[in-house]
Amino acid sequence: MIKPFNKIWSILLTTGPGIFCIGYTIGTGSVTSMAKAGSEFGMQLLWVLVLSVLFAWVLMEAYGRYAVVTGETAIHSFRKKIKYGKILAIVIVVGVVVGQWNSLTGILGLSANAIYELAHLFFPATAQENYWAVLGIAVFLIIVLYTLLLVGNYSFFEKILIVFVTFMGVSFLISMFIVLPSPGEIISGLKPSIPQVPGGKLMVAAFVGTTMAAPTFVVRPLLMKGKGWNKENTKEQSKDALTSAILMFVISASIMITATGALFHEGKTIEKVLDMVYTLEPVAGKFAVAIFMFGTLSAGLSSIFPILMVAPLLIADYRNGELDTNSKLFKILTAIAAVFGLIVPIIGANPIVAQIATQVANVFVLPLVIGAIIYLVNNKEMGRHKAGLLLNIGLVCAVIFSCFIAWNGINALLELL
Repeated sequence: MIKPFNKIWSILLTTGPGIFCIGYTIGTGSVTSMAKAGSEFGMQLLWVLVLSVLFAWVLMEAYGRYAVVTGETAIHSFRKKIKYGKILAIVIVVGVVVGQWNSLTGILGLSANAIYELAHLFFPATAQENYWAVLGIAVFLIIVLYTLLLVGNYSFFEKILIVFVTFMGVSFLISMFIVLPSPGEIISGLKPSIPQVPGGKLMVAAFVGTTMAAPTFVVRPLLMKGKGWNKENTKEQSKDALTSAILMFVISASIMITATGALFHEGKTIEKVLDMVYTLEPVAGKFAVAIFMFGTLSAGLSSIFPILMVAPLLIADYRNGELDTNSKLFKILTAIAAVFGLIVPIIGANPIVAQIATQVANVFVLPLVIGAIIYLVNNKEMGRHKAGLLLNIGLVCAVIFSCFIAWNGINALLELL
């Protein structure tokens, strides 16, 4: 039994910057969006997930190829090589950081709730809801993760995320097979359609916001630089991008399938974290619920870690393209992010609602992120590694898709007003 696990671990270790991409992409925001969509619409939005992951792969390939061939990072290149690039770079940095910090506060609330409700599952004598206990857990989590940031380096961060992502993937896959719906129902979700019900358009935008996450792409070159990859690692980069995309799809789809099998046919929907716990219990039992919630917690922790780093990483990138996790600026900005992350736990807001709203906000900066890399990856400095016909078609389709989703997101938000 040990050898297969060693082989899996070795494969994951080769997925370098991609692990951070999964950390940014598959968090409790993704868990919430996939689970809520599965509970309300079954497999109807599977096509959105497929397209989002496909275009995420295209963008990871484009950003990764540019990074290893030129040795340059994204934001720094936007500022130096594109007309009006300084304004573009600032807008993207602000947009990504604001979106990610908003996501962080919902993620921390969900993670703290998941831990408390998992404890309540096995110790029913405790209260179903306990504000102070959840807040205490949130404070403890953010202090631990911030401390790890202060003492670690890139390799250390990468290995921690590998652990979280591994637990997350295994947990959700086990949950999926327990309540697996029919193959025909899963395949039917590949037919494009948008639920014509209140919240349907919003959920589509949230799907894309959590899967085609802008920081996944703009941070990737900086992380590759930290990894030490260069032009000789073009094949490793492409393999890393593809492996990351496959893992994103498998994990996300397993969450949607689990919610469909356990909740959709029962007419149950997810409105708060408790629903994610107890609606699965009659179908699968307490320990199966514990597995699902452990996956949710792993998703949260795998997202909190890189989100804390996003502001200093992008600001350092804007300045000179260097990754420095020991600078004073890094420590100050990660501390500010950590404190900001406590907003939802402090005010006691519903983290499910907060997560859906912040995922929608992430789609609006995406067209700029795609447009910028189209320019860079077709620049003459790319030489023979310049984007070919297929990559350019993929990038243009990604722009069209992101603009459609952004417009859909605006309409969805207007419907709520």
